[in-house]
Amino acid sequence: MHSPLPILYSFRRCPYAMRARLAIANAVLSIELREVVLRNKPQQLLDVSPKGTVPVLLLPDGEIIEESLDIMYWALSQNDGNSWLKNGSTEDIQQLIHWNDTEFKYYLDRYKYADRYTENAEQFYREKAEVFIAELENRLSQHSFLCNENCSLADIAIFPFIRQFSNVNHAWFLTSKYQKLNQWLVRHLESDLFSSIMVKYPAWQANDNNAAVTNFS
Repeated sequence: MHSPLPILYSFRRCPYAMRARLAIANAVLSIELREVVLRNKPQQLLDVSPKGTVPVLLLPDGEIIEESLDIMYWALSQNDGNSWLKNGSTEDIQQLIHWNDTEFKYYLDRYKYADRYTENAEQFYREKAEVFIAELENRLSQHSFLCNENCSLADIAIFPFIRQFSNVNHAWFLTSKYQKLNQWLVRHLESDLFSSIMVKYPAWQANDNNAAVTNFS
């Protein structure tokens, strides 16, 4: 059945889906949230986006937005009340997110799944990822957020991946030299915004009257 609301296909623990939900929640937008199980993807998701990854946003007019960052920009184009797009230079924000999404994510995956990437040791991958981590620590030693004293799109787009990095070896991360980054991470983890987008929902199924639906409004 056609939904009058934008439909977001999401997976709770996916960092890409997290940042999309964070932007939608921050923009105080009403959506239909469909929580999917990635090992058992609903056909409706595949019909909308054959690549089968999340997040995917289906707008009421039929437009499909398949990339998490594009979903963030879409949400903030509706309402950027906290000025995430303005709190820092556009070029700096984009370059930092690009670094996160390319080189850092490459080594993060290998650090997290070092048992699969046995050509190098876990510590090798962590040290490669630490180049980016050190850059963030340096920035946070100068101001409260990554680009200046105010939260920006860069902070929100990158935060879920730092959460993932910290969880690989949480004890090491807590006692590492990256204490400013630790504090920044905790600030996001303990925020009402993050809590609001991490509510657990049952997996969505077509024609299920009890399917998870939430409105970020």
